[in-house]
Amino acid sequence: MSNIKELLDAGVHFGHQTRKWNPKMREFIFEARNGIHIIDLVQTASQIETASEFLKGIVAKGGKVLFVGTKKQAQVTIRETAEATGQPYACERWLGGMMTNLKTIKRSINRMVELETMETDGSMAEFVKQEQSMLRRELNRLHIRLNGIRDLATKPDAIFIVDIKHEHNALAEARRLRVPIVAIVDTNTDPTLVDYPIAGNDDAIRSIKAVLGAVTQPMIEARAAYEATAAKLKAEAEAKAAKQEKASAEAEAAKAGAKATPAPAEVKAPAKAAPVPVEAPAATEVTPAAEAPARNASAEEAKDAVAELKKLDKNKDGKLTEDELRAPETPAEPAKA
Repeated sequence: MSNIKELLDAGVHFGHQTRKWNPKMREFIFEARNGIHIIDLVQTASQIETASEFLKGIVAKGGKVLFVGTKKQAQVTIRETAEATGQPYACERWLGGMMTNLKTIKRSINRMVELETMETDGSMAEFVKQEQSMLRRELNRLHIRLNGIRDLATKPDAIFIVDIKHEHNALAEARRLRVPIVAIVDTNTDPTLVDYPIAGNDDAIRSIKAVLGAVTQPMIEARAAYEATAAKLKAEAEAKAAKQEKASAEAEAAKAGAKATPAPAEVKAPAKAAPVPVEAPAATEVTPAAEAPARNASAEEAKDAVAELKKLDKNKDGKLTEDELRAPETPAEPAKA
C-alpha cells in the first residue's frame, strides 16, 4: 500500500470547494474544512494499490496502457511516466477519433514518419526554402500531437486519465470501445464513469506526480520482466530456427549428392530357360575329302557290273569259257615308258 504520509505531503487530499462537489464522491470524502472537501487518503492508498496491480498485469502480458493528460499541470508528468514505462501517451491535445478512428490517425502518423525520413536522409533539402519551411512546420505539428502514440497500432488494453472532466472526449471514446479506465477523480467528478477510480487532487503537479509514481512503479518492474522473458523466448526461437535451417540444408545437400551418384544397375534374377526341344541328330556333312573314296568305290562297282554284263553277253554268244566267267577281270597294267 502507498505511503499515506507521502500522499499527504503531496497534497493529494485536497479537493474542490464544497459547492462544486459531486454527490457521487461522498464515500471518498473524509470531511469538509474551510469550505474545501478533504479526501480520505486511506481509501486513496487502497485504490492506488488495486489500480497498480491491474496495470501491472496488463504490462506483464505485453499490453498497452494509454496515458492521457493534456492540461498544463499534467503534461510533463504524463510524458515522463509513459516514456519510463514504454507506453503510449497523449499530453498535448486529444485528437477526436484517436481510439475510435485509429485508421485515420495512422495515416497522419505515417505522414509524420515520412517527413522524419526526408529530413534524416537529406531529401527535404531538394525542395526550395519555402517548401522546406512548410514541410518542417507540418512535421513539428504532427510530432507534437502524435509522437506519443506512434507505436499504438490497435486500441489500448487500458487508459489512464488525469481529470476525467477535462478529458471528457478521451473518456467517451474509451467507454464506447469498452476500454478499462483508470483515472484520478477529484471531488467534482463522477467516479462511476471509471473502472478503477483513484480519489485525489487532479489539479496540483505534486499530487499528480505522487499518484502516477505510486501506480507506475510496479509497471516498470513488470515491463522489465516481460522484456527479459521476451528476449529469452526470441533467442530460443532463433536458435530453434537456425537448427531447423541447418538440418534442412544438410538434407538438401544429401539429396543433391544422391542425385549426382549413379544408382547401381538392378540385378534381375535369371529367367527360367524354356525347355529346348531335342532335335534328331543332323546328318553328318560329308566333306569333299571324304566323298572322294566313296565316289571311286562306286565307279569300280559300276565297272565290275559292266564287266559282268559283258561276260554274260559273251557267254550267250559262246565266246567265253566257264573259267573265264569265273575269273575276275583284272585291270590292265599301265604301259611302261
